Amino acid sequence: MELKPRLSHNGTITPIQQGWRLEISGGPAGHYRLSQLDDYLDLSRAAYRSHPPLTFSLRARHSSNSAPGTWGFGLWNDPFGFSFFPGESFFRPPTLPNSIWFFYASPRNYLSFRDAKPAQGFMSQVFQSPRFHAALFVAGLTFPFSRKTTRRMLSRVIHEDATNLSLDVTQWHDYRLEWCQSHSTFWVDDNLVFQSPVSPRAPLGTVIWIDNQYAAFMPDGSLKWGLETNPESVWLEVEQIELKRL
Repeated sequence: MELKPRLSHNGTITPIQQGWRLEISGGPAGHYRLSQLDDYLDLSRAAYRSHPPLTFSLRARHSSNSAPGTWGFGLWNDPFGFSFFPGESFFRPPTLPNSIWFFYASPRNYLSFRDAKPAQGFMSQVFQSPRFHAALFVAGLTFPFSRKTTRRMLSRVIHEDATNLSLDVTQWHDYRLEWCQSHSTFWVDDNLVFQSPVSPRAPLGTVIWIDNQYAAFMPDGSLKWGLETNPESVWLEVEQIELKRL
């Protein structure tokens, strides 16, 4: 697995023993800050490399239990499909999310289409979406008039599952996920922390990142997106990264 860096001018990636330190500097809101490693830069989604069954594992620690923005590691389909950075000319049409990952979202985020599922904090999370569904046409027509109704329609098309994890992320932990055709399973320090019948649609790309953005599609239908203040620099250290076919 070859991981390539993707950085804003406020981000750095430096080698550490058996891995990497991803860091973004402190700074005001309104400026995007990102440090990311991935294996899909300039690939079409159809060419993403990961298919089940497989396991993804690493050791990680973060500088804070309550950082602004988002961070995490795992596999996804990069549903937004555009680049923030000069020199990266690719464009992928936006699509519905497919992902399996350990994910942290600050309190300003609300990243769930279902009211009963976790939408922020540190979690194990999985999304499974079709490439196409007729209900998307109806959702698109409804969106200008009732975002709440649109959100409810999307919740019927996008299958998701998640659980919040209670652990001190500033300490080293061993993280592992298993992606199978019929289910998704998560371990921390060799302890099973979550198992779900939801399994994302292949293919997916590997991603490890830290940034300062937030996004929220609230139960009342309101949409929010922005870039948070970083009072100080924050970092994510990862070691012993392994992607293995079962």
